Amino acid sequence: MTKKTFYREPTTGKIAGICAGIGRYFSVEVWWIRILAVSIFLLGGNLLVLLAYVGIWLMVEKRPASMQEQGDTEDHALKNKPWQAGKVPSELLSDLDCEYQQIEEKIRKMEAYVTSDAYKVNKQFKQFNQL
Repeated sequence: MTKKTFYREPTTGKIAGICAGIGRYFSVEVWWIRILAVSIFLLGGNLLVLLAYVGIWLMVEKRPASMQEQGDTEDHALKNKPWQAGKVPSELLSDLDCEYQQIEEKIRKMEAYVTSDAYKVNKQFKQFNQL
């Protein structure tokens, strides 16, 4: 089991990425977090929400670029109801299609290399160096 770490996500967030980071950490839709924060703010917790937001903004690091490129290894979850975390079917299928095309391209490159003369020559050099 991998340990989850809380990061701000300014690229997907509106202001500083606090709500986006909380949503990702707890696997909850971001709009739920935003509605909760705005509701608390409007219902009298103005100073509390403002101080908490600014405090988290200053204390929590941005999500590292290496993790953003990897896309984390997120599970492909289908959203059945609007309030559930996950993706709508069309978006999920589109993402899966893109991932499969990338995997297929990598496999084609590996097959092309393994069947090439360069692979055979490199293999013979390695065998010769081991002697």
